[in-house]
Amino acid sequence: MPEIDRIDRLILRRLQAEGRLSNADVAKAVNVSPATCHRRTQRLFDEGHVTGVHARVNPESVGLGTLVMVGVVLDRSTPESFAAFEAAVVGMKELLDCQLVAGDFDYLLRIRVRDMGDFNALHGKMLIALPGVRQIRTFFVLKDVKNNAPLPF
Repeated sequence: MPEIDRIDRLILRRLQAEGRLSNADVAKAVNVSPATCHRRTQRLFDEGHVTGVHARVNPESVGLGTLVMVGVVLDRSTPESFAAFEAAVVGMKELLDCQLVAGDFDYLLRIRVRDMGDFNALHGKMLIALPGVRQIRTFFVLKDVKNNAPLPF
């Protein structure tokens, strides 16, 4: 993948801050012509530097005001047990993120639900039934202090 230069970084920062800006507005902000900006922006998408442009939906307004972090420990640390767990969680619509981590847990999950009762049902029906799960530690988020911050480059 080719290196990104100063202009590319400026374009990426503008897109991170507001993905709905027009090409003309981005070009003006980074001080290049609209044609140059369009060409560079298209290259940034084509090379995989930008993976998408998305709206940030307010979780409260759609009835998903409870954020839960879940640490998962599997009973075995084998490629097969990791693959089975990962295949099972991919289809969970409540699951926002799943990362394989080093430390006390094998996986860290970020889940959005309506409330604690909703999470209790999810825990009883889905989480404890995931393949290879030995232990689950649950952390209810009391307040989002910083969320979805732009990448610091």
